[in-house]
Amino acid sequence: MQLNPSELTPVINRLKRAQGQLAAVTRMLEEGRDCKDVVTQLAAVSKALDRAGFAVIATGLEQCIVQQDATMDKKELEKLFLSLA
Repeated sequence: MQLNPSELTPVINRLKRAQGQLAAVTRMLEEGRDCKDVVTQLAAVSKALDRAGFAVIATGLEQCIVQQDATMDKKELEKLFLSLA
């Protein structure tokens, strides 16, 4: 199933933000910053990536329903969803 890039603009933006956050975490580690601050930022990156993944899956599910795409069956969609859990 091909995803429509125009529908994924918010996901792309979220991933770019997460990329910046991850770079900041790396800098924090290199600078010897406080453990609590590093873990807090790392958790934010993780949450952003999870949300991006869920948004991609939700978009794919919507396209399957609207377009009645037979290339993905229920088990494949479930496997994708659970891969983020």
